[in-house]
This record gives sequence, C-alpha cells and structure tokens, in this order.
Amino acid sequence: MTCFCLKGLAMEYTVEQIKSIVEAQRAYFRKGETLDVSWRVRQLKRLKTQMQIHEKEITDALAADLGRSETEAYFCDVGTVILEINEMIQGVRRWAKPQLRYSGMTCFPSLLTRVYHKPYGTALIISPFNFPFTLTFGVLAASIAGGNTAVIKTSSKTPRCTEVMMKMVSELFPEEYITVIGGGHDVADMCLDQRFDKIFYTGSPAVAKHVMAKAAENLTPVALELGGETGNWCIVRKDADLKDAARKIAFFKLCNSGQICININQVAVAEEVADEFLEELSAAFESQIGEDALKNDEYPRLISKIAYFKCSDEADEYRDRIIYGGKGNPETLRFQPTVIYPVSADEPIVQHELFSPLLPVVPFADSEVDSILDIIAGREHGLALYIFTKDIRWANHVMETQQFGGGCINEVCLHMMVKGAPFNGTGHSGMGAYHGVWGFREFTHPCTVLRGSTKLNLPLREHPYTGNGNEYKLKVLKYFER
Repeated sequence: MTCFCLKGLAMEYTVEQIKSIVEAQRAYFRKGETLDVSWRVRQLKRLKTQMQIHEKEITDALAADLGRSETEAYFCDVGTVILEINEMIQGVRRWAKPQLRYSGMTCFPSLLTRVYHKPYGTALIISPFNFPFTLTFGVLAASIAGGNTAVIKTSSKTPRCTEVMMKMVSELFPEEYITVIGGGHDVADMCLDQRFDKIFYTGSPAVAKHVMAKAAENLTPVALELGGETGNWCIVRKDADLKDAARKIAFFKLCNSGQICININQVAVAEEVADEFLEELSAAFESQIGEDALKNDEYPRLISKIAYFKCSDEADEYRDRIIYGGKGNPETLRFQPTVIYPVSADEPIVQHELFSPLLPVVPFADSEVDSILDIIAGREHGLALYIFTKDIRWANHVMETQQFGGGCINEVCLHMMVKGAPFNGTGHSGMGAYHGVWGFREFTHPCTVLRGSTKLNLPLREHPYTGNGNEYKLKVLKYFER
C-alpha cells in the first residue's frame, strides 16, 4: 500500500483498489455509452468549460509547482489544451464516420467494405511534470474523442497540479469513466500491472523501456512521447539572421527553465559567426529576463532539488567555459540560463538530454556542416531538430533526410502547435503520434468489415483446383490478381 498526500488531501492506493478501478472502467466501457460520437462531443465541451472555469486554479498550481508566470502558464498549459479540445470537437464526427471501400473484383460478389474506427477500451495515461495539464488533458481529449475510458497517472513531482486535476475530473466524470491517480513509481507500477487496452506514456526513454516491458506482458499497444536520449540539436549556419535566431533560442531556453522535451539541448553554430551569435544570444537573454534571471519572478524554477543540483553540478564541470549565466539559488531552485562555449560534439554534456537551462554551444566550420549532420544521425533520434539559415533548399533537404520527431526552419517549437499536424517521435524519442486527428487515430483501432453476398458467389477460391475443368480457376485468379 502507498499513501499519496496533497494539500488537504490524502489518498491511499492498493493493488486491489487500482484493480477495482480498472475493472469498473472496463465494465462501463462494455455498456457502450462512450461509442456514441455525440456523447463524446458533449464530454469534450464539458472538459473545455472546466479548463476555463478553473483557469485561476490551474495557473496558481503551476506557479506553486514550477514557478511559472500566469502568462507562460496560460500559453503552455491552458490555451494549448483548449485549442486541442476545440480541434477534437470540430473534427471527431468526421473522423469517426465509417469509411466505405469498394471491395474489388477478387471479393466479388461482395462489393462493399466498411472501416470502423473503434475505441481500444480502457486507456492508461501516464503524464510527466513539465507540462502537467497539456500533457495530461491534451492526451485525455484524444482518448475521449476516440471513445475510451481512461485512468490518468500524474507525476508525483507536481502535487498541486495533481490536486487540481483530481478536482476537475471528479467534478465532471464518474470514476468508472475517467479518474486521476497520484503517487510515485510504485503506484505507476500498480497501474502497469493491470490489463489495459492502450497505454500512453510521456517521459524519459529509460522509463519508457520499463513501460513497454510491462505492456508486453499483456500485448498492450503503447504510444510513447519521449525527449530523446541525446537531446535535440539546433544548427545555426553562417548565413542565418543571427539576431532573429538568438531571440527565438533565448525564448525557448527560458521557457519552463529548459524543462521541455522538444527544447534545444545544444546549438551547433558556424564558427565564422560564433562570436556575433553569442553576443546576440546574451543580449536576447537580458532583454527577455533581465540582467539576473534569479531576481525575476517570471522565471520558472527547476522541478526539484535533485534536478537543481544535477544542473548545478554539470555547470561546475564546465565552469571555465561558461560565458553567460552559471549561477543558481538552491533555495528557490532557479538556475540562470547558462551558455557554455566552446564545446566539442564528443563531450559528455552533448551526449545526454539536459532538461535544464544549460546550453552548450558547438562551433563548426560552415563548409563542414555535413559532419555535424553525420554526428546527429549517428546518435539516438531526437524529438526535434531546428535549423536557422537562408538556404531553404538545403534546410528542406536536411529535414527530409534526417531522422527526428519534428522541427522548424528559422523557428522553434511552434511545429507542435500546428492544427491537424502530428506530434511524435521516433526510436528513443518515441512512437505513435497525437494532436487532432492523429490523436484520434492513436486511441482507435481501424476495423475492416466486409459485407458478404448470398448470391452469385463463384467457386474460384474453393477446392478442387484441378480436374473436371477446374483449371480455369488459376487463370481467372491470375487475371484479377496481376
């Protein structure tokens, strides 16, 4: 048994309790209520309204758990969820409509086939700490649109956010339809020990391997959204608009104090313009957060003391190469945006995901940019890739040929906010996809149903195949199956 404590709230979870929740959800799903698309739309509309009603509680919880400002909280965790729900509401009737297919002459006389988009059943959603509402309710919206029930396991690192999510969900939905569970890894394992029909996990590759191993015991399909083992690269060519690139990179590295799965882990900068770029980057940081980020209440903090000291200790290893920032406050858990230069592409700091405001800068000769691409391609696939250059033809070629989740040319992060476009990873940065119709597809199974005919059935597929004039069967089959 484990005890999960919140402000004014204490809950104990046992294996039997979680098993009971899952069994109740499976029984509720079998009643068929979630199959009605109009019913799903109503639940989505209620969830959207709940986000609006509880906006202040959400932003307050994000401030308490992550030190996020009201504006950043709304941009990243409130407005983003509302937009995602809106897309589901607008599209789910069209997406859920069975698709009619012509069966083909090989199926004659059965001419019509339908493809139904069926919900998996009962889903387990395991969400992370860095964007508690977006990466919980954004996924939940896809599950609801697909017609599933859902058990949500939130991060123990954001207790205030979990408290608000529990309140919001319990006000809207019965536990046998959707419920939120808090707690640590032991509670997550209790959930993973149950038989679910779909698992959606957001987090690290290391934990994802454990999730997949547990899911494999029941052959449960899994979707993974991961940060990538070696982090996301940004390439700045010598022809780039350096002021524009610096401004956007600085914004992104400040956002949530670098704790973003698609954030820039390291920047590769053409050595011909490295000094100018670094000057612009320092100026952009100061313009956006002030001379000392530690004194700015809008600057988010790291999630825990463990995360803070991991960041601080790694900064100390490169203390002699810190050219901007480098200071922190263990009491507030804030650490300045910190630029480290020069760094070789083979050094440890650029071979793992940082998830912090540290930003190593790797210089390269612009004429040898292919060597940087080879290094990126030789490592585990990142969740994102960013390129700043005026050579759009080259940039397009790179985006078409490199392996990564998604990315931008002369921009950062906004690819994940494009309506109707998938957000996904590959390899160590994930599998599956969601957002809009892609989320609906992730939480539904395409089921093909052919309608047979009782008349005009030909014996082409039936024995015997030889003798008594049956040799014609092979000739006819070869004609239609060319």
